[in-house]
Amino acid sequence: MKLPPRLPLALALAALLTLPGAVDAQLEGSDRGVPPIDSSSSFEVGGIDVDVVAADSEKARQEGWREAQRKGWKALWAKTHGSADAPALTDSALDAMVSGIVVEQEQIGPKRYIATLGVLFDRSRTGQLLGIGGVVHRSAPMLVIPVMLTGGAFTSFEYRNEWQKAWARFRTGNSAVDYVRPTGSGIDPLLLNVMQARRPGRSWWRMLLNQYGASDVVVPEVHLKRLWPGGPAIGTFTARHGPDGAVLGSFTLRVENSAAIPKLLDAGVQRLDSLYSDALATGALRPDPTLAMPPPPPPPEEAPPPPEEAPVLPVETAVTSGITTFSIQVETPDADSVQRAELAVSRVRGVTSALTTSLALGGTSVMKVTYSGDSAALSAALEAEGWQVSGSGTSLRISRGGGD
Repeated sequence: MKLPPRLPLALALAALLTLPGAVDAQLEGSDRGVPPIDSSSSFEVGGIDVDVVAADSEKARQEGWREAQRKGWKALWAKTHGSADAPALTDSALDAMVSGIVVEQEQIGPKRYIATLGVLFDRSRTGQLLGIGGVVHRSAPMLVIPVMLTGGAFTSFEYRNEWQKAWARFRTGNSAVDYVRPTGSGIDPLLLNVMQARRPGRSWWRMLLNQYGASDVVVPEVHLKRLWPGGPAIGTFTARHGPDGAVLGSFTLRVENSAAIPKLLDAGVQRLDSLYSDALATGALRPDPTLAMPPPPPPPEEAPPPPEEAPVLPVETAVTSGITTFSIQVETPDADSVQRAELAVSRVRGVTSALTTSLALGGTSVMKVTYSGDSAALSAALEAEGWQVSGSGTSLRISRGGGD
């Protein structure tokens, strides 16, 4: 939920709005604002093709949706466990787990139903069967400012556009990145525009991020080029992060006609989310410490009390061992491997805690480990337990060859 502007930001906007005609062009009209889809409580499986024949069109459609639920459950199980052997569930059990059907494309005949559908599974009910408890470890909140270049002009939230709509349609429930997606209404076009995405100054960024409840910013860009009106379209997508616009990756997609541009942009959002998720797993998508709000000033110092003789502590209580926090990457092909890795690392001598902070089933997860000692000592302790250790400092990677 968006908070009201704080006092310094409100005063700055009030001063700007007093200039005649200064922001009329940015705030006039109603052709802006796209509320994002809330998908934090569901798993989504899309791109399911069905082709069903029945006695009439309504029965064909119902049977097509039932078939999409069965295929969707198998695809979701394969995605989270890496195996196509999903447990067999009845249609009534699937009905209780499915929270919605997304119609991507459909053709309805008198007795036939052909469609491409998406299935939304309720996270709390489905997560228990998947063995992951419906919990997804995510990044710090990242403010999203989508920027599009088309027709020689850059746009963001200045007016409603297809790139903003694509990010609003994107279902973030399965993503490891916690995106903060503004609607683009109210004062959003004035605050979150292309010029702001290029501004490196930290002071203004701190106020904006505090306003929108975020810790850092991501700027997904697309350069959209139409070869001729109605003809092929080419999109060059770039994943940027932070006020300095650090590039995390880029790619190019193409469609054969302009009518397919929304599908092109939807595919671009999916690929960009993969780039941001990979950067999170490798530690590249972490909040910029210069964007943190400065702590409040300390209270005025009081007169010190009269000195007292300090008690002499025993030698053994005056010496403390250093506790170091490490970020350890480990491959987790399934949910069981996450628990096994946490248990194995927590049993290493000197480790006080081992907790998975970034979960990536089928990829590389990240554990936060606290250890009584330095990096060399932890590496030696892990190798003594049979782990292969690479990396240095507080960022390590462990593996067991073909194991977990």
